[in-house]
Amino acid sequence: MSITITAFEKSPDGGKGLARDTRVRWALEEVGQPYEVRLLSFAALKEPAHLAIHPFGQIPTFEQGGLALFETGAIVFHIATHYVGLLPADADARARAVSWIFAALNTVEPPILDLSLSVILEKDKPWSQERLPLVQDRVRVRLMQLVAHLGAAEWLDVDFSAADLMMVSVLLRLRPSGLLDEFPTLAAYVARGEARPAYQRAFAAQLAING
Repeated sequence: MSITITAFEKSPDGGKGLARDTRVRWALEEVGQPYEVRLLSFAALKEPAHLAIHPFGQIPTFEQGGLALFETGAIVFHIATHYVGLLPADADARARAVSWIFAALNTVEPPILDLSLSVILEKDKPWSQERLPLVQDRVRVRLMQLVAHLGAAEWLDVDFSAADLMMVSVLLRLRPSGLLDEFPTLAAYVARGEARPAYQRAFAAQLAING
């Protein structure tokens, strides 16, 4: 059964790989599954046809046969559990990888998103310059904790998995802020993720739409 995902007709990031469809593209490339992309305008996101799949009117979505999914984490997890290549065969290692998928989305990403919103939506507020260092420091705490776990390891838990795919995708959001450069261990970790052929193909596909 063919796979169809949705993506922005014109991504707000201009094709820099920060839109969440890149994560799904990357996962599908890692497991070697072909897919089609249905491009949506911002207006189409709020139309009944799309809201029937994604009740919050966002991207990406995933459709295969009679199955329709939304939420990037759920989509990547579904791909990882149905195709070989993104989760370890060992049950304990598999469980640890799933834990790190949740950690990337629930523990590491929220302060990073808060930083992005602070820079984009709050920069003209009179209190923004006082709040920004506090937000940055909350991100730094998470990054220090992540460095402590990663140490000199190449990936989060021995071999590359969906956990690394998700964590690298989350950390990429920090690049415009310069905070990632403060942590060479994490900058190198992200660079290893970006160097994977599957990521390169996913990034190129997303960039081609916006180029």
